[in-house]
Parts: sequence; C-alpha cells; structure tokens
Amino acid sequence: MLEIYFETYGCTANQNSSEIMKGIVRQAGLNLTSNLDIADLVVINSCIVKEPTQEKIRARVFELLKKHKKIILAGCMPRLNQEFLQYENLYLLDSSKIKKITDLIQAIQNKEYDEGDYLNKSNEVKLNLPKINNEKFVGITQISEGCLGNCAYCIVKAAKGKLFSYPQKKIIESIKKDIENNCREIWITSQDNAAYGNEYGEHSLIELLKEILKIKGNFKVRLGMMNPNNVLEILPELVEIFKNKKMFRFLHIPIQSGSDKILKLMKRKYSSKDVLKIVKKFRENIPDITIATDIIGGFPGEGDLDWVQTIDLVKKIKPEILNRSNFGVRPGTYAEELAKKNPVSPEKIKERAKEIMGIHLGICKEIQEEYFGKEVKVFIDKKGFQNTWLGRTDNYKLVAVYSTKNLLGKTLEVKIKKLLPHYLMGELFD
Repeated sequence: MLEIYFETYGCTANQNSSEIMKGIVRQAGLNLTSNLDIADLVVINSCIVKEPTQEKIRARVFELLKKHKKIILAGCMPRLNQEFLQYENLYLLDSSKIKKITDLIQAIQNKEYDEGDYLNKSNEVKLNLPKINNEKFVGITQISEGCLGNCAYCIVKAAKGKLFSYPQKKIIESIKKDIENNCREIWITSQDNAAYGNEYGEHSLIELLKEILKIKGNFKVRLGMMNPNNVLEILPELVEIFKNKKMFRFLHIPIQSGSDKILKLMKRKYSSKDVLKIVKKFRENIPDITIATDIIGGFPGEGDLDWVQTIDLVKKIKPEILNRSNFGVRPGTYAEELAKKNPVSPEKIKERAKEIMGIHLGICKEIQEEYFGKEVKVFIDKKGFQNTWLGRTDNYKLVAVYSTKNLLGKTLEVKIKKLLPHYLMGELFD
C-alpha cells in the first residue's frame, strides 16, 4: 500500500486544502505517513505570496528529487511556474483541482500522467469533503477562492483567479459537520472574507455569518482577513455581528501602508482615513477587540514621509498582531515595473523593519499590562511545550497555562500571573 507524506506552506486556506487532500487520500485506502524516509509519494502544498517562501519550496523540491522521491507539487506554484517545473518524478496539481488528488496518484502509478488534466483551472468548491483536521478542535472552512482586487505587488490572483464564492448552503452544511465532529473553533477563511458574494454585486458576508451563528452548538467563529474597502461596505452590520457571543472578538484588516500615496501605487482601494474609521467604529463598540494587520515595508517610491505616516497609523490603531513583510519583487506584477524606476535600498528596508518591530513590541507590552492579575476564561485547544497548554480568550488573546494534567478541550477560568509580549501566562484556580 502506498505511503503518502504531506508538507504544507502558506495560508489557512492552504492548510485546509491539505486537510481535504489527506482526507480524500485516506478515504481511498492509502496510508498517510509522518516518516519521509518511507514515503512512496510526497505532496507539497505550495505558497507563492513571498519570494523567500517560494524559493524555499523550490529548494525543497530539488532536494527530494535528488533523493529519488516522487513529488506532487500542489497549491499556487504550479500554474505560474509550469515551464520551470518540468522534471522527471515531479507532477503538478493546480490549487483548483485538489479533488483529483487520488486520480493523479493513480495516473502516476499507471504512468499515464497528463499535465493538462490537473492544471486547467476550474471552479472547485472545497466543502463537504473528507478531511483530516490539523487541530482536533479547529474546523477550517473556505468560503471562496480568488479575489476582485488588482494589487500592484500581488501574484496570488494570477494563481487563484477571480473571486468565486462558494454556495452558502454548502458552507453551512460543512460547518455543521465540523461542529458534529466536536470542533469548537470555526475558522472562516479566503483571500478576502469581506468580498464574499461581491462578484455578483452583493455583499453577502453578513447574511452568511448570521446563518452560521444560528447553528446550534458550543463553538466560536474566527473570521479571517478582510480588506478595508470591502469592510467599509458592511461596517455597521459587521460590528453588530461581532457583538454575538459566538464570535471571537478578533479583526484582521491588512493596511499595508499608512501613506495614501503608497496605497494608491499599491492599487489598494482605501485610504488611511478609511482604516481609522473602521478601527474606531469597532473599538467604540467592542473595546477589547484584538486587531491584526499586515504591513509591507520598502514598497517602490516609499519615501521617509510615507514611512512616518505608516508608523503613525500603526501607533493609532495599536494592532496586537502585526505581520510585517519586506517588499519583494514578484514577476509579472505592476510593482515589478515600479521597482525598476524607484526602488528602496535594502539598507533602508532593513532599517524600517527594525523600527516598526520595535514600535510594535512596545504596543504589545502596553496592551498586555491591562491583563496582569485579571481573571479570564480560556478554551484550551493545543498542547504547548513541556507541561503547558495553549488556549484563547473570547477576544483571541493567547494564554499559556501550566499543568501536569491533560487540559485539552477544556474551558477554564485562569488568573494571569505573567506577561510576555505576545502571550499571557495563566494560573488555574485552586
């Protein structure tokens, strides 16, 4: 019997796609292995958002090919790198073809692999399929694929295509199955959750969330990344949704820059004032909401004033989670042309990266101070290092709890005894 080994890179949607492929493979009677040495076939689910990640995956592929491993390269890389990925024992699977994983495995075994069967894009609904969850209590649900944006720096749209929103009924069915299987956290994911339904000129996320929250069961919903321009279209209604006790009080809006000049060059469809409006509205109604954001430093044309404006915006919105990226050229994007004309020096980019991380560290420490000695409710969803257990509060604060007992799956009242920049240490009540 074939032994299949999986490696996954990238976003939550990619993680979910790997969960589904594993489920399909297992249902077909094949074995999954965590031992690379005995694997007959390696499935690498790839990511192309950042060049370093893509090059890491490319190097990994070559390393495994030298060991005479047969590899299925899935995810975002195949379609955009097809001409560079023509090697013996390397087989390509488009991100919109994951349901065909067992067909591909069979074709490889029979030496009947035809690349065209597995690379042509299709509108594939990744719902109500067999899956093996990475986390016992976390159910990831994709609600769409692709986007309606045209960001200057982004290569993902070329891989994922235009927005394709999945049917609401199938989304609800999929979530109900996860809850029936004891998932306590439902993670809603896509390239831009707030864009759901927008390809039809409709802003359907609110209606979808209302239906999700009607589902019976003991669970909480984590709504993933949403672009500010689409959040603005549904802002009052979205704030009301977040007041529901089944919603994690967690908001992820990528701002990328605080300079309106740079946002325009990036082809982002909002201004810094729009971001402030969104955060203000949420904080007025949900004061303890956890904010996550993304920043790109060193975008072509970014001057000192533009960077100051970015720092100023970060200080105003006070994100607890900040995903910082140094600008990197992605081939075929508009930003590639901008970088030829007006690049920011590597030294300047490193300097700015250091500066913003220092500022963010200060923001985190300031927010954490409010929690010392506080009693909070935590759902434990992961095992940590040694005798620690990791969980989340209702506003998505990460808490580590020490115990020699198995706390997995329990909701606990803990008292915060120690503060660290990115998580809290809690102590069980006697």
